[in-house]
Amino acid sequence: MTTNSILGKNSRLYFLGAMLLFWCVSICGRLVYLQVFHYGGFVKQAEHQQQREIPLSAKRGVIYDRAGKELAMSVLVDSAFAVPSEVKDLPTAVSLITRITGDDHNVVLADCRNHKSFCWVARKADDETIERIKSLNLQGIHFQKEPKRFYPARDLAAQVVGTVGMEDSGQSGIEHAFDDELRGRAGKMFISVDARRQWFSDVEKQPEPGENLVLTIDKNIQYIAEKELDQAIHDTQAIAGTVIVENPHTGEILALANRPTFNPNLRKQITPAALTNRAVSYVYEPGSTFKLVTISAALEEKLTNPDEVFDCQMGSIVYNGMRIRDSKPHGLLPVWGVLAESSDVGAIKIALRLGEDRFYKYIRAYGFGQQTGIELPGETRGLTKPVSRWSKVSIAAISMGQEIGISPLQLSGLISTFANDGVWVAPRILTGKFEPQGTPKTVAFHTGPSHRVISSQTAAVMRSMMQKVVLEGTGRKAVLEGYTSAGKTGTAQKVDPATGAYSKTKYIGSFAGFAPLNNPQIVVAVILDSAVGLHQGGQISAPVFRRVSQQVLEYLHTPHDLPLAPKHQLLLAQATMKDKDLEEGTPDHPGEPLETAEVNGDSSVEPLRQVQGKPSVANSGNTGNVVQAAIRQSEPLPVTPVAADEAQQSQASTISASNVETKTPTTGTVILDVEQGGIEVPSFVGKTVRGAVEAAQDVGLDLEAVGSGLARHQFPPAGTHVGAGAHVTVQFGR
Repeated sequence: MTTNSILGKNSRLYFLGAMLLFWCVSICGRLVYLQVFHYGGFVKQAEHQQQREIPLSAKRGVIYDRAGKELAMSVLVDSAFAVPSEVKDLPTAVSLITRITGDDHNVVLADCRNHKSFCWVARKADDETIERIKSLNLQGIHFQKEPKRFYPARDLAAQVVGTVGMEDSGQSGIEHAFDDELRGRAGKMFISVDARRQWFSDVEKQPEPGENLVLTIDKNIQYIAEKELDQAIHDTQAIAGTVIVENPHTGEILALANRPTFNPNLRKQITPAALTNRAVSYVYEPGSTFKLVTISAALEEKLTNPDEVFDCQMGSIVYNGMRIRDSKPHGLLPVWGVLAESSDVGAIKIALRLGEDRFYKYIRAYGFGQQTGIELPGETRGLTKPVSRWSKVSIAAISMGQEIGISPLQLSGLISTFANDGVWVAPRILTGKFEPQGTPKTVAFHTGPSHRVISSQTAAVMRSMMQKVVLEGTGRKAVLEGYTSAGKTGTAQKVDPATGAYSKTKYIGSFAGFAPLNNPQIVVAVILDSAVGLHQGGQISAPVFRRVSQQVLEYLHTPHDLPLAPKHQLLLAQATMKDKDLEEGTPDHPGEPLETAEVNGDSSVEPLRQVQGKPSVANSGNTGNVVQAAIRQSEPLPVTPVAADEAQQSQASTISASNVETKTPTTGTVILDVEQGGIEVPSFVGKTVRGAVEAAQDVGLDLEAVGSGLARHQFPPAGTHVGAGAHVTVQFGR
């Protein structure tokens, strides 16, 4: 072999080796590039194609009433989801499912096409919907348990408790105000699809349940308030209404009822109007109930006394060129008569003696023009104007409840001040909150800020005068059986949105009062909007106050402070009472309509802490006071025995300040036994088939009857807590 041939062969070997080496280096370099430098990017891309992170909703905390009864809770229900890569005919499958759920077909289909590994097709559906989807037996459709909000009391206190959205986020009421505390912390679940298009899930983080809340609401008192409000709406054909029941000593809201209302379990049927919590967000002119501010301020400033006589000029007065008339002519009336007969002329004369600056000081001191701070969203400040913006006739208009806007909750706070010995206490609806646990829990209620507005003596005089409103004035339909009561009626014309002027047919009728007189246990405020026919507060709202107060006082086992009159005497008194005698309010409007008054933005005026040098018994520093979450059951003050026919005479006597001196309670707790969630299964044993089915329907359970005759066995057993719509099997035999 020649030297040239050997060199040529070696050259080819060197070239081949170099090429092989270059190829190996290139491959290794590419591998290093892909697996080292771009590893993270490719992993994320693979995860995006094969895996999807799904948040696991945490179980929201339970909302209890003051007795530990659930108002809102979460139960586990089925949700359906699709793994689109497993579904053979995705459009057809989605179409079949949305026909059952009623959801938009295009929206669901677009979501499934955008997410190849996971998409929801039916969230938190009821048992019937899930069973219908399961019966389709569609490939690639799977089911996952999720917590769903359930309201066992249905529409009871709906605006207070509120609602949640599909993702369990609070949208209104307490659910919205305390959403962060209630919702807990969501978990994480990963849905993955392997090379064979088989899906599997992995829970990386378990959800943490939210905190539980305890409200001051009493479920039974709330039911009484709503039942009587429904009856009033039916009787008067009013378009809306509100009833508030409050503990005047602590500010605890025992009931807060609104109409129209809604069932939070039926989310799709909720309307914006029904969501409105009128008790805290609705602004209206208070009418004659505001005369309480006018007269109490003048009494506190010692500018008049209950027995001073004012000339009401036969129900007509001209002030700064404006004529203002009473609903009926009044001549000479003492101050207590001005309040009892609701004379606008008398109220104007008292306000003029008081003066604008002092009047405005008391308006602010009673909490008007500012939020109360109650733990509910959407609270209004009302509509007031500083004195610098008052017109020449504003003092006359405001003295009788015109040209000023308040909320029903602010009215309740005004009445509570008189019932609480002259001390205004901020209303509260939250007792406390605690971590989720299955053991009994002690929850302490802390009062909100408080301040003295009027002296104890002035408060006692006002209570006595308010009693005469019930006994001799426009509030005679508020007389209770076996209990003394006091209050004030109010009637105000609404503004017609079309004309901007006061309507001649739309009125707000109200009554707010307390009982019993010597030891007030409850304050009840009733506001009815646009009643048809009779519309005066004394005609339509006072009877609601009577029915609610009577039942609530009996429920609280409040001792009677009056002998029970024979039934025929009560019927005779009601029969001789004429609706015309209960009329009040003026047809004249010297001030501007409510909508033209601007919301007061002047926060420089501090609430009145001390008046005329009187010692303050409570102030904003009292926020740390712990008081009983239950109604205070102090010993009743002694009442002089009287015969049944002298009961009204005894009620009308003036009460001295020493007889009505009260103190704000300072200590106490409420024991809350945290109950299990869900619906408690009743006992069906011994019932007929029909009786068992009806009993199951009453509590929201689905009963499966086996056999005939009387019920012998059941599963689950009585006392078990299950979700709404759960199946119960009952075996019958003869």
